[in-house]
Amino acid sequence: MIIKMNYKIGNKVPFHNHPNEQAGYVISGKIRIRFSGNNQLLTAGDSYVIPVNTDHNAEVIEAGEAIDVFTPPREDYI
Repeated sequence: MIIKMNYKIGNKVPFHNHPNEQAGYVISGKIRIRFSGNNQLLTAGDSYVIPVNTDHNAEVIEAGEAIDVFTPPREDYI
């Protein structure tokens, strides 16, 4: 499943996990992602991979867009 996310400054995704591997690519903006001891500030051109069932969160530092890929597809997004 591939989705395009549009983020506004101040958006926050609380810590959560899901049975889907998640990979993403930041098109624009700045997003802080935390998982498995990682604390990364991602900007345009950066990518990430979050393993299955891994607690993670995100905070939008600068408005922008990202592409997220989930495998298998997320049932809660359908």
